[in-house]
Amino acid sequence: MKFILSIFLALTGGAAAFSLQMSSKIPSKEVSLTQRLIERTSGQQTGGAGGTSSYEGFLRAEANWKRLKQSQPFDYDPKVLSRDDGPQLFVTDDGATGNQVCWEKLRGQKDKQLDYDIAICGGTLGIFFATSLALRGHKVIVVEAGILRGREQEWNISLDEMEELLCLGVLSQEDIDAVITTEFPGCRSGFKNKEVTPLTGGYFDNDIGYETITNDVLNLGVAPSLLLERVKKRFLELGGTIKEETRLQGVVVSEALGSALDLGEDVEPITASLVLDCMGNASPISRQQRYGQKPDGVCAVVGSCASGYDAATNLMGDIIYTHTEIYDKGPNGKLQYFWEAFPVNIGRNGNEPGTSSMKTTYMFTYMDADEMRPSLETLMEDYWRLLPVYQPSISDPENDLDIHRILFAFFPTYRDSPLKPQWSRVLAIGDASGIQSPLSFGGFGALTRHLERITGAISNALEHSLLHKDDLAEINAYTPNLSATWMFQKAMSVQVGQSVDSKFVNRLLATNFEVMDNMGVRTIKPFLQDVVRIDGLLGSLARSFVADPTFMPSIVAHVGVPRLVDWLGHISMMILYTLLHSLVSPILEPIVEGALKDEREKYRWRRRMEAWKFGSGSDYILPEEN
Repeated sequence: MKFILSIFLALTGGAAAFSLQMSSKIPSKEVSLTQRLIERTSGQQTGGAGGTSSYEGFLRAEANWKRLKQSQPFDYDPKVLSRDDGPQLFVTDDGATGNQVCWEKLRGQKDKQLDYDIAICGGTLGIFFATSLALRGHKVIVVEAGILRGREQEWNISLDEMEELLCLGVLSQEDIDAVITTEFPGCRSGFKNKEVTPLTGGYFDNDIGYETITNDVLNLGVAPSLLLERVKKRFLELGGTIKEETRLQGVVVSEALGSALDLGEDVEPITASLVLDCMGNASPISRQQRYGQKPDGVCAVVGSCASGYDAATNLMGDIIYTHTEIYDKGPNGKLQYFWEAFPVNIGRNGNEPGTSSMKTTYMFTYMDADEMRPSLETLMEDYWRLLPVYQPSISDPENDLDIHRILFAFFPTYRDSPLKPQWSRVLAIGDASGIQSPLSFGGFGALTRHLERITGAISNALEHSLLHKDDLAEINAYTPNLSATWMFQKAMSVQVGQSVDSKFVNRLLATNFEVMDNMGVRTIKPFLQDVVRIDGLLGSLARSFVADPTFMPSIVAHVGVPRLVDWLGHISMMILYTLLHSLVSPILEPIVEGALKDEREKYRWRRRMEAWKFGSGSDYILPEEN
């Protein structure tokens, strides 16, 4: 007993003498490089969206990842009695459950005006939806758990995506000029079995890989702190309301009366006709709806923003890049590591190219959420180890770099996306709905692409009180091109225990990107901006088969026949949606707008035509060939 007590006192610091005595007998755990660097930079890192600033935050993310891996999927039907108590009821449409004060306020406002037309939960991306909806004349409130602000690290985006916000009036040209702090010509895509830069020729010419540069893709660095400040100011000028540092406790829904936000015992609830969930992939609303599900895929990403790289060569970005074969992590399975890198503080505000040594680098990988998958710390340690190979101007990240921010996250993705609503008067938007590509770990580009469509549809639904879950489901309709991208994630990942040639992913992507590059910017640029179109897809697949016909059996064996058949179904629907948009919509639209009198039918046909357009990628404006 004394021995156990002495160990306890030593570990808790209760007795210095015991601590000194036992230290030679109990080896202390070596502090990892990741822990050292996070603790060293935690004072420099700022809060805001997209990360945390402490090692404790890293451990919380690690615990969440471990919990997700250990979870087991099961079928849950809330209409069937079982031993399972079911999910925590964050949203309820049963008057006997939920915050009774919310219910009382809703009943008290019967036949009266609710507090707001729309309540948006989650402000980082929600403020963009809020501003667009306020411009359409709606009374909107944004509820944010923290302070509504952006982080200091840049978001990377393309100019045509920023111009979507200009066209909608969310930003002015002056705003755009003020928030863009970095500009460079374009980004490299490269897939190599080993690091060789520059690399010429194709995969079968050099037996290494292929690389190409595409201009005007993710070549702008936007300061989120400035961007959100400008949009927030615009929203408030339009009469919008923001409640910061207000944590949402739940939502009650009456199909007949409206919705109410539970903001805690001492805070008056907020009522609204419609609640928009913009709380990201960790939303408690979508978590309740997906109870029993395990994600179909995960994109895990680690990285940093740091100074100390060679300024003279810090001129271009990398949008997707490999310099190693598939890594065999033993019991953790096999992983293909991908990289991204973006220069910071060049090309704008008098900062000439070649003058900044700062860049943001990411390492990411696609996998499932199998319990055996590696920890975030394992991925982070691999990142530090491989970073000097990827960026040869440094040799030791700990001593060569001045690290400003360390990034780590995992993004669960689901094949049944975008998420259709389970309740009336509640709609998931942005990352909470899964509208972004499963290949992407950032939702800002998807936001700019869908902002006009979604806010227009929401405005139409509010105008005619079409807020039943079946009506709102038309906004988050099936999009075959989004579903088709699941095959790409499947092809770029390896299941635990699956046997695969270590060069498989590099061979597949090097061949495909060489084909798309040769087909021109109208093929490769949409793909790099997460838009899949049938013309580019079928053309590149056919040419890839001709370029490497013997590889097809390996691809089929890797992805599996059932997944391939499922994918072919989505491709067939892409063809159908393309034809419907091109041939039927021009005939149907004037009939819907002119002759159709029933507002619900008119609303639903509008949504169907939008689904054909966006589900086929026909909304994307193709660039001119050079």
